[in-house]
Amino acid sequence: MSEAAPARHLAPLIVLSACVLLGAVAVIAIGTGAVKIEPGKVLAILLGQASPDVTEAQRVVVWSVRLPRVLLAIVAGAGLAITGVLMQALFRNPLADPALIGVSAGAALGAVTVIVLGATVLQGASRLLGVWTLPAAAFTGALATALIVFRFSNRDGVLDPTTMLLCGIAINALSGAGIGLLTYLATDEQLRNLTFWSLGSLSAATWGALLGTLPAALALALAVPRVVLGLNALLLGESEALHLGIPVEGLKRLVIALTAAAAGSVVAVSGVIGFVGLVCPHLARLLVGPNHRYVLPLAAALGAILLTAGDMIARTVVRPAELPIGILTALLGAPFFLWLLRRESAHGH
Repeated sequence: MSEAAPARHLAPLIVLSACVLLGAVAVIAIGTGAVKIEPGKVLAILLGQASPDVTEAQRVVVWSVRLPRVLLAIVAGAGLAITGVLMQALFRNPLADPALIGVSAGAALGAVTVIVLGATVLQGASRLLGVWTLPAAAFTGALATALIVFRFSNRDGVLDPTTMLLCGIAINALSGAGIGLLTYLATDEQLRNLTFWSLGSLSAATWGALLGTLPAALALALAVPRVVLGLNALLLGESEALHLGIPVEGLKRLVIALTAAAAGSVVAVSGVIGFVGLVCPHLARLLVGPNHRYVLPLAAALGAILLTAGDMIARTVVRPAELPIGILTALLGAPFFLWLLRRESAHGH
């Protein structure tokens, strides 16, 4: 307890430092690639300042290629980290994330369905929605999953976490079977796209793709500050939260809806990226303690930093090819998560 107390006093400074670090990582990431651009020039381009050292080609690279990709990495990383915090608070389980209740798997099934069947069975929907087809399918899959979980785990207006977890196991299995079947039906070209997408990638980043994530990002930005007190109360248990005047069931519904929206939009634009929603909330709590007033913004900043830096490495380490970012986050996240588990186990004893 004595170790955590100083961290609580420093929490605002730690959150601010993480935001500053995110800004620095973003500028470096924008300048890194086949066309190298110094940080000073990147800032001049972003601020619209005239500079004789900045070429028109560099401006095009920043505004058309690098900036939307970096912003997408920030939005996706922050979204994954925030949904991890929300799930862990809801279930009071440090291993929880959107995959736990099958939301990520449902989003993936929706996206894979469009990738494989978009040109045939779903041709009409693809023509109607255009570039929004994949995000819409992933969001629909995530939302449908959340609604199924809600329906099966709702007992007289009360959500049962145990039933919710069991539903998640069943939905993950069903989604996995559906994805396997669609993979079997896919053409060689679709299989290549499907494999790369399933490993996670931000290579399809455009201003349009970024626009597709904005509704979920806006929903998180507006709703998360309103649930901080409720999440802190849930740390004491549902009964205690109810006694404190927290509408627990309404809070659960809101958390599930936010998780579905965020997970669906992220999966649609980046594929399946693991461990961000598990590691970043843990690291945030280690740095600032359990208060969600600081855990949520710090986890969001850490998730954005992790995904932005990871994407920068993924697109440069094997240049001119590109390493799927899901592989990189797993390579970095899995050992770190095992260390966290070992640390928690040691403290428990």
